[in-house]
Amino acid sequence: RGRTVSQRSKEYAHDYRYFPEPDLPPLVLNRDWVEGIRSKLPELPEARRDRFVAEYGLSLYDADLVTSSRATADYEEEFIKKGKSLNMPKPEIAKLGSNWLLGEVNRIKNDNNIDTVDFRARVSPEKLVKLTSLVVTGNVSGSTAKSVLDEMFKTGRTAIDIITQRGVSQISDTEAIEAEVITAINNNQPAVVDYKAGKEQALKFLVGQVMKATRGRANPKLVNKLLRKKLGEE
Repeated sequence: RGRTVSQRSKEYAHDYRYFPEPDLPPLVLNRDWVEGIRSKLPELPEARRDRFVAEYGLSLYDADLVTSSRATADYEEEFIKKGKSLNMPKPEIAKLGSNWLLGEVNRIKNDNNIDTVDFRARVSPEKLVKLTSLVVTGNVSGSTAKSVLDEMFKTGRTAIDIITQRGVSQISDTEAIEAEVITAINNNQPAVVDYKAGKEQALKFLVGQVMKATRGRANPKLVNKLLRKKLGEE
């Protein structure tokens, strides 16, 4: 049986027949021409990622994911600009935008096998800002906002239109919630006894009863606060 035997090594260019092409003149690039081309290039992903960290206060992890595609980075940047209406520090606006983009928006994109460009055609950054502003101000709960976003994507309608039609705006009226809190306490005395015995889980149960009675529209933080206050008075 034959075997391969090395005969000699090729160490020099002429071993590969590398010869200059006599018909091609030397290529000399003018520095001004190079800089002119450079100035026309779009911001590259790594540079944009680093800018998002430095200018917007995003974590390196979030910035890396958001700038993984130009369309997603564009969406985030416009969200931040439109988000000035939220009256929040820029890093908080940037984090809010990246949370939605990397969370619920990605979920919708994956479920529908689409990219950011397709999503943007249905839900613009401005529309998403207006939806998130309702969560920030306590007008809708986070869970409600997620379902509203689904409908915004399916119909192209605004968050306000959907929430008004559904009647799912969050209740933050203290007197209205207080009445439901009192009812929950009166109807669930075993849970009250457990809470006073130090069982924190009993408070969560009572919060759940109020949320159920208000069909999830009560402001959870206010419910929790009023329950603790009322239970402390008993």
